[in-house]
Amino acid sequence: MLEKIDGIIIKTADYGETHKIVTIMSKKLGKFSAIAKGAKKPKSRMAAVTQPFILGQFFVYLSKGLSTLQQGEVIHSFRPIREDIIKTAYAAYISEMTEKLVDSQTPDPSLFDQLHQTLEWIEQQEDAEVPVMMYELKLFARGGFAPSVDRCALCGGNEPPFSFSVAEGGLLCRKCRSLDPEAISLTDPAAKLLYIFAHVGLERVGRISVKPENKRLIRQLLDVYYEQYGGYYLKTKKFLAQLDKLK
Repeated sequence: MLEKIDGIIIKTADYGETHKIVTIMSKKLGKFSAIAKGAKKPKSRMAAVTQPFILGQFFVYLSKGLSTLQQGEVIHSFRPIREDIIKTAYAAYISEMTEKLVDSQTPDPSLFDQLHQTLEWIEQQEDAEVPVMMYELKLFARGGFAPSVDRCALCGGNEPPFSFSVAEGGLLCRKCRSLDPEAISLTDPAAKLLYIFAHVGLERVGRISVKPENKRLIRQLLDVYYEQYGGYYLKTKKFLAQLDKLK
């Protein structure tokens, strides 16, 4: 059946000499892959619409396995992202993580909206670290390994101060802190930021102001937490780390 689906290209791979396989994140269907025949040909009408990060309207013959992309039109190109190496790195990172952690053909309109809004932020703003971390935490939830950031992961208590324990899966209250000697103490603002990042949509956030030390701390926590529970190696993560060293 031929379906009209709006979606974002989150992965492309060459297939033979002239074709591409694209992975699309859509609001209607969720994540799915399709072959775009002839998309590598210079004069192909499919060449422009099968670039990374494209938001397009696609006409797809759907199947349980690999679908077929019949044609498509660009809704928004996100061209400024592809023209900036740092923006490209962030967009590639959230795209790869989405491709790895989201189940195929499982509609998730809320997550699609967060991906779209995060790409818009990356395109329009200079500092994308906080929106990227907000999206990551929502992806952790979809992947089934989100940390507890609203209460103690062990006793359920919600009285600060809190520490963050990778081993125990999130926040620990003062009473449970001794159960993990490696838990990292959090200030009240840092603990509140973790909750906001995990549960508040980017559309509800205007100007984002986070102290550099809190931003660094949460970034480190998410990195270590993903290494423990994520399960997938992310090539784009290494590139982002290299860019951070150059800043």
